[in-house]
Amino acid sequence: MYAVLGRRHGRVLHGDMNQGSASFFVTAVLPVVESFAFASEIRKQTSGLAVPQLVFSHWEVIDIDPFWSPRTEEEYLHYGEKADSENRARKYMDAVRRRKGLAVEEKLVEFAEKQRTLSKNK
Repeated sequence: MYAVLGRRHGRVLHGDMNQGSASFFVTAVLPVVESFAFASEIRKQTSGLAVPQLVFSHWEVIDIDPFWSPRTEEEYLHYGEKADSENRARKYMDAVRRRKGLAVEEKLVEFAEKQRTLSKNK
């Protein structure tokens, strides 16, 4: 259960054992955009033993710019040209745009090579 929360960028606030029973309650914070299909995944990972209850708690700003790309020489050396590390804010923004049917700036082919036939023509 903790692995599913961590994979979806969730934070566990606290976990309590219920007195007199075998149930364990975990309170966690999970981004809303990561909560889609969370219930089915957590049930699948725990073989149906975990029963999630999702309740909106608060708004929280992600302090990452979704349009950031490396511009200075130091940033190019540290991150590379494409900044291969995943920009979480950009990922969330693109997922919401895709779900709403809006345009997403995404390349279909990044590294295209010319296809060639290896057999000789007769």
